[in-house]
Amino acid sequence: MTNRIRVAVVFGGRSNEHAVSCVSAGSVLRNLDPEKYEAVPIGITLDGAWVLGGSEVAALGFKENALPAVDSSGTALTLAADPSRSGSLVALDDPTAALGSVDVVFPILHGPFGEDGTLQGMLELAGVPYVGPGVLASAAGMDKEFTKKLLAAEGLPIGRQLVLRRGTDTLAADDRALLGLPVFVKPARGGSSIGITKVTDWSELDAAIATAREHDPKVIVEAGIVGREVECGVLEFPDGRVEASVVAEIRMPDADAAAPEFYDFHTKYLDDVCEFDVPAKLDDEVSDSVRELAVRAFKALDCQGLARVDFFVTAEGPVINEINTMPGFTSISMYPRMWEATGIDYRALVSTLIETALARGTGLR
Repeated sequence: MTNRIRVAVVFGGRSNEHAVSCVSAGSVLRNLDPEKYEAVPIGITLDGAWVLGGSEVAALGFKENALPAVDSSGTALTLAADPSRSGSLVALDDPTAALGSVDVVFPILHGPFGEDGTLQGMLELAGVPYVGPGVLASAAGMDKEFTKKLLAAEGLPIGRQLVLRRGTDTLAADDRALLGLPVFVKPARGGSSIGITKVTDWSELDAAIATAREHDPKVIVEAGIVGREVECGVLEFPDGRVEASVVAEIRMPDADAAAPEFYDFHTKYLDDVCEFDVPAKLDDEVSDSVRELAVRAFKALDCQGLARVDFFVTAEGPVINEINTMPGFTSISMYPRMWEATGIDYRALVSTLIETALARGTGLR
């Protein structure tokens, strides 16, 4: 067991996607090949404290709709609904020293303060290789305003949206006419569908903006798009090849009183109501177009390692909704499921990401 690659799996974090990150970390740790890798679990509390975990981190998961967490004291890890199923943690006074002792970092952090280029910048300064896109791509991919600007600059198909910065509390009449109804109101720098509201009447708009502002002072208002919701994974290999996975489709249940209006946080992670087609039941021509656009979007943001690109397939063709530079890695997450359907199982996927990070290194490249 000597000469194994030491992999720091960093999870939790200060964002509202803390729980999803914890579950993703558990899945990654369970799929690290123990013959090749030595896992070093490092948690970050919602208060920003760094802690060193043990083997119990691999048990992280959703259970009975309970959300796991690294608690605010940085001394315990809530694994599931049963408080007795928790593990002890050791506080890290100097996180950079801990990261400097590993060969590579898998920053399985979702949302601001982790997926947005902040941690990536620290790792670049420390000279520690890491899985996933670099500082620029991470920052741009996190911010829906600049994602769309970069995609549009490359001539890629995107939907219409408007940005509300701090101090602007609603949309003017001309802007409402431009977007039409329905619209989706979102935090500009968020994920996991947290803080999103579907607005079908303009009387609902200001409350939706206030909900989004609970998570981000900058808010995006997007025109609704009629189409099938599909996703595609992009993966970079150690030799520099970039490939797209099969396309997957998310299908909402038939409309009834209990059905969610869109694919929100509870629908994604806690409710067992959606259906998934992996691969999607699309014409080959449409699937090929989605896969080509996914790779082009990956390159438009100058991504490395991985990304998941989300689309609407409309009557006029695919439209890019957003790009996720560190997509969910839970056992039910679409990114690993798409690659498994493509022929790369979860364990091989994790190994590929780590080997690509080591081959890429840090610095200008």
